Amino acid sequence: MPELMNQDEFRTALENAIKGKSANKSPFSIAWATGKLSRAHLARWAENHYHYVGPFADYLGYVYGRMPAKYQEAKDFLLANMYEEEIGGDRHTDLLIRFAEACGTTRARVEDEDNMSATTRALQSWCYAVAMREDPIVAVAGLVVGLESQVPSIYRRQTPTLREKYGFTDEEVEFFDLHIVSDEIHGERGYQIVLEHANTVELQQRCLKICEIGAEMRLLYTTALYRDYVEKELPLSALGLDMPLAA
Repeated sequence: MPELMNQDEFRTALENAIKGKSANKSPFSIAWATGKLSRAHLARWAENHYHYVGPFADYLGYVYGRMPAKYQEAKDFLLANMYEEEIGGDRHTDLLIRFAEACGTTRARVEDEDNMSATTRALQSWCYAVAMREDPIVAVAGLVVGLESQVPSIYRRQTPTLREKYGFTDEEVEFFDLHIVSDEIHGERGYQIVLEHANTVELQQRCLKICEIGAEMRLLYTTALYRDYVEKELPLSALGLDMPLAA
């Protein structure tokens, strides 16, 4: 039977729950980082990504509303995160749409829900379900640790390619530069909230499981982008890969 872990042990366990499931491992991410995607492929990514990250403040809002009042620092973090997403400077979704337009698509296409894949809908729905139904600390583990904390490592591999291979300007890739910095801070704060408040064996185990599921969800979502939009033009063999893709 699992025992209550100290914070150092628990931090390592959380990191291990995500390890090996990074979206960096998906064929879409590999093709992106090596400059093998077309701008049209990147446009399809933006049209899907908008519907995953666009409601992120909404997800956090549901968690904020259910977070116990005694966890004031956790509530403050969630509120600050929502503020940054929506009104703390440029709205993050507007920066994403700016990149999308540079890829050749339009704001109308990005905002149209009919242009996201079934797997993107599944990821969005999972985020809403976690935000509305899970224990608030477990929800922070899933949404902030399992998902948001991955972003800097993903974008650090992809953003240089956007400049060097595709020739995007600093303004066009501001969405990525911003999230490399902000999500590193958010991810670490999420870790601290979970380490402090997941103070029973049950809560720790639930947090570990939802981090693992969150990482798997993002990996499946990113892999589906390859399957839906790229595979016919760029087979796995062209990426030096031969692993089967999840159905």
